[in-house]
Amino acid sequence: MPSPSSTRLEALRALLTDEGLDGLIIPHSDEFLGEYTPACAERLAWLTGFTGSAGSAVVLQNHAAVFSDGRYTTQLEQQVDGACWQRLHSQQTPPATWLADTAGPGARIGYDPRVMSQAELRPFTTLDGVTLVATPTNPIDTLWTDRPALPNGPAFIHPLNHAGESSASKRARIAQALRACGQDAAVLSDSASIAWLLNIRGSDIPCTPVVLAFALIHADASADLFIAPGKIPPPVRDWLGADIRQHDPADMEQILAGLSGRTVGVDPASNAVWFAQCLNSHGATVRETPDPCLLPKACKNEVEQAGMRSAHLRDGVALCRFLHWLDTDGRNTTELQAAATLDAFRAEDPGYVEESFPAISGAGPNGAIIHYRVTPQSDRRLEENEVYLIDSGGQYPEGTTDVTRTVWTGPGPAPAGLKEVFTRVLKGNIRLGQARFPAGTAGFALDALARYALWQAGLDYDHGTGHGVGSFLSVHEGPARIAKSPVAVALQDGMVLSNEPGFYKPGAYGIRLETLLLVRPARPPAAPPGQVPDSTRQFLEFETLTLAPFDRRLIDTAALGPEDTALLDTYHARILQLIGPHLPQDARKWLEGACLPLNMA
Repeated sequence: MPSPSSTRLEALRALLTDEGLDGLIIPHSDEFLGEYTPACAERLAWLTGFTGSAGSAVVLQNHAAVFSDGRYTTQLEQQVDGACWQRLHSQQTPPATWLADTAGPGARIGYDPRVMSQAELRPFTTLDGVTLVATPTNPIDTLWTDRPALPNGPAFIHPLNHAGESSASKRARIAQALRACGQDAAVLSDSASIAWLLNIRGSDIPCTPVVLAFALIHADASADLFIAPGKIPPPVRDWLGADIRQHDPADMEQILAGLSGRTVGVDPASNAVWFAQCLNSHGATVRETPDPCLLPKACKNEVEQAGMRSAHLRDGVALCRFLHWLDTDGRNTTELQAAATLDAFRAEDPGYVEESFPAISGAGPNGAIIHYRVTPQSDRRLEENEVYLIDSGGQYPEGTTDVTRTVWTGPGPAPAGLKEVFTRVLKGNIRLGQARFPAGTAGFALDALARYALWQAGLDYDHGTGHGVGSFLSVHEGPARIAKSPVAVALQDGMVLSNEPGFYKPGAYGIRLETLLLVRPARPPAAPPGQVPDSTRQFLEFETLTLAPFDRRLIDTAALGPEDTALLDTYHARILQLIGPHLPQDARKWLEGACLPLNMA
């Protein structure tokens, strides 16, 4: 019997033939170009079976390929039918390169301009012998007869005691920036940017508290909001005020046409290429500029910083209760049960909203799958004397958390080789977390700090070291990151980024140790005797927000070294001081042992 992927692929090819197309580009993204999409927009998963958050596919009449990055190599092999699809690493074989090598001369390749950014489309525009054709509708939607409905949850207010700044103030800042660069307006497609700008939240995307909408922010600080009717209840409408004009999304082209003769900013990365095409066709001047909300949103104000600390304290209580449970009553659990138990501990906090992403709960060899998603079919029992990796996070009105801990299930001692690798990963986490760096430093300049100890043993990991994290928004937030790739955005005061070095041995285990870091001004160092401190240059440093101990059973204290041992002991003492008073007596006693100085029994 043909697989669902095979049947759907053949149906798509027949439809493309009817429309005079030789192929189709299928991104993972939806119209809002977010990392996570509602069920109705999971076109890539419907066609290929691949459910990862980063990927794309290209379909030709005789060939087809699915692409993703190093986080999803194993998942591609597991989910995508190799008889129908080539499964390729997107960095080693970019989709445009594959298309150029595979498509015949004169090929007409379709794409939906509503779900692809200019940045994503651009590599395809330079291919010789390939003609790109914008489709009036998405071909997959024609075939997907049982496609779920659009989410219809209402927006709700994100109050000032959590936001720290009014929408009017934010819009005034953005408007000033638009005027400074000669723009009359800017398009916003990122639902997180709109939520931040208007101080609203929602429930349209699992794990990400946003409403799906588009917006125009104008140089006079007013805005046009394009959102489905009924999603803005009267109290939220009053909260938004008269300067926020609300429209049905069907009216968007008409409003854009009214910008004829104006200069409009369109982000080539976060706006669908349809916006530039539409504005150009109506006589507007399109200027490719970043989403004007990205950087201000990433730099949390003092209220948001305090909220992130509060969220991590509450989250740390749940995490430590979970780690205690795992070490005592949870020894015979499964991956699904463990993830559900951690979520249940979080849910005991009355302020907890939901997970910030589906937990990555991987035991033994499943932990080596970097973005493993446990299912009832893959659910594995935690065996004795193996490694278990749990990567999870929570959404609280005060902030968003994301933490990974790797533990030894015992009861026997961990092998020396495993402890050596774990300790190298831990050294990377400590070294990055202790970094001091000049203002203006971009994340790629710090990435090697997290990898250095691994590199000395000929080891590495195939993912970035740090991503931005939102404030009761997306767990993955731009524009800054810490990775090998040279993203030039400097780390700035108030940014929150992850610190997550790792190592993965396929078929055996995975190790990842993740904490969240808040960028703050560095405290002045003590000047050498007889010297005056140099106060002419500003430095920054990190404050560790995450409060959960590292498993001492996996640490080789001698290899960690005295300096890093002292730093870890200080961190563990802080955890005990802050988390201990909030724990039941048995969990507190466990935490006291977990946070003992490493050189004590």
